[in-house]
Amino acid sequence: MAIADLSDWMADFGKPGYLWYAKRLSGNDTLANKSHQAGPYIPKQVLFEVLPSINRPEVERPDAFFELYLDSHPEVRTIRAIWYNGKLHGGTRNETRLTGFGGAQSALLDPDSTGALAIFAFKVETETSPAECHVWVCGGEGTEADFVEERLGPVEPKIPVIWRPGVSDPQADLFTAVPSRASCWLQPSEIPEAWLTAFPTGREIIERTISLRPASAMPVDVRLMLRRACEFEIFKSIEEASWLPKIKEGFHSIDGFLGMANTILQSRKSRAGKSLEYHTAALLEEEGLAPGTAFVHNPLIEINKRPDFLFPSVAAYEDNSFPANRLRMLAAKTTCKDRWRQIINEADRIQTKHLLTLQEGVSEPQFNEMVEAGVRLVVPSGIHGSYPEAVRPHLITLEEFIGDVRTA
Repeated sequence: MAIADLSDWMADFGKPGYLWYAKRLSGNDTLANKSHQAGPYIPKQVLFEVLPSINRPEVERPDAFFELYLDSHPEVRTIRAIWYNGKLHGGTRNETRLTGFGGAQSALLDPDSTGALAIFAFKVETETSPAECHVWVCGGEGTEADFVEERLGPVEPKIPVIWRPGVSDPQADLFTAVPSRASCWLQPSEIPEAWLTAFPTGREIIERTISLRPASAMPVDVRLMLRRACEFEIFKSIEEASWLPKIKEGFHSIDGFLGMANTILQSRKSRAGKSLEYHTAALLEEEGLAPGTAFVHNPLIEINKRPDFLFPSVAAYEDNSFPANRLRMLAAKTTCKDRWRQIINEADRIQTKHLLTLQEGVSEPQFNEMVEAGVRLVVPSGIHGSYPEAVRPHLITLEEFIGDVRTA
């Protein structure tokens, strides 16, 4: 499919009456993990909004059927949505599931779709018309995903994006308040005045994140995931405090509205682009690796190459007498499905390229491609279960990678 087709698709279904749910497909969504319950996970509250007829707690296992059009391939299925509400009837389950995708024949369940950006455009069920869903699974080596993210902002693993085209209150789609103090959401009084005038840098937000989730005896992999969630809450709270008052003032022109929307989206993309790198740099220091001598963040080597992290130093890398087997490099990419090939030529002296990713699974064929290209995946321990069983033994955690660096 061409970008023009995707653009037309977005225009066709970006209208009032639809709800968009965009997510990165995990190994549990596809058949990458060979799960008998494979199928894209859609949160219960989203399905209740799209299919109010299944929100019947007095009925055991209420369900509904709707047509799903996989327009990117194309493919049409009759899908069953069911609420397993046994917990309300003496059982234990309380979850919604979508079934009827046809197994590996469906592009949605294809293991090679793991990590792909998928957009579900639900037409909301009414008293007079049934629900339906149009889906686009992005391909094109990342170009389609980039095109979608230009409109929606970054869509990261475990952080789906919900958009309701044409809502009367546009900021309802841009901001979701999380006021609980147990979270990292900042109240207006906690946000520095300067941050409301000029949006804080990514490094400043990471520093605030660390102050709320400081170093402890907690394993480094757990620390990374908790901080990522915390940072996202901080970012969203600052975003709301900065932009929501201006949005409520309204706009005198379409250009004014589009200009602000573009500024917000670019801010989100900027945060997402460097977030994982900044968290990793902070964790390396906390784990006793000194910047400049034990690792370098974003160094310039070989005239025009900039790996995310080089170990132990540029001087060691450029010294041909320094053993190559003691050198390490680490790339940090939130998703790797369409981006892992970018790192293959980043450091010629280093045969094995380590890649830290938060992507929830890859297909076995793609993993084998990575191995053949000399790429070794570094995946936080809590995500390993999203990978195929045959792949898991070959993954290393961030803590294991740091241990390897120390002994190199």
